[in-house]
Amino acid sequence: MKQLIIGGARSGKSGLAQQLATTSGKHVVYIATANARLNDSEMSQRIIRHQQERPGHWQTIEEPTQLATVLQQYAAEDHCLMVDCLTLWLSNCLLINEELWQKQRQALFDIIGALPGDIILVGNEVGSGVIPLGEINRQFVDENGFLHQSLTSQCDRVIFMAAGLPLVMKGESL
Repeated sequence: MKQLIIGGARSGKSGLAQQLATTSGKHVVYIATANARLNDSEMSQRIIRHQQERPGHWQTIEEPTQLATVLQQYAAEDHCLMVDCLTLWLSNCLLINEELWQKQRQALFDIIGALPGDIILVGNEVGSGVIPLGEINRQFVDENGFLHQSLTSQCDRVIFMAAGLPLVMKGESL
């Protein structure tokens, strides 16, 4: 089953994704896209917290940009791949250059539907607020929205999280 979990910051997305991965009964491969940038101690603390929250027996792969390659490498019928998170993956790619983002996004779209096993994708819903100032910020919000829209058509279940409560928008209820 392919699932997309979206919601705002601190909405409970990662916790639900971890719960679903655990209850899958499969070998869990956690694909972390976060990238602690130089002089960003707050992001480093977030990464540490996420590391501490997930079970120690889960396999962890850290990959900030080459998501499709990692998914292809680790997808298997007896695996549950959890990607946390798509939004950081998008920002990592865009910060390098737009050409990389376009290539990586297309690579994901090309393979996601055919991958075996369970896949849980986590992403931040950032388009519900004011339109941000600055071209790169607006591009980020637009690309994030387009990414989620495209993935919903390829996922069996889509869940929106708010205040720790899941709202199943597509697929079977929890």
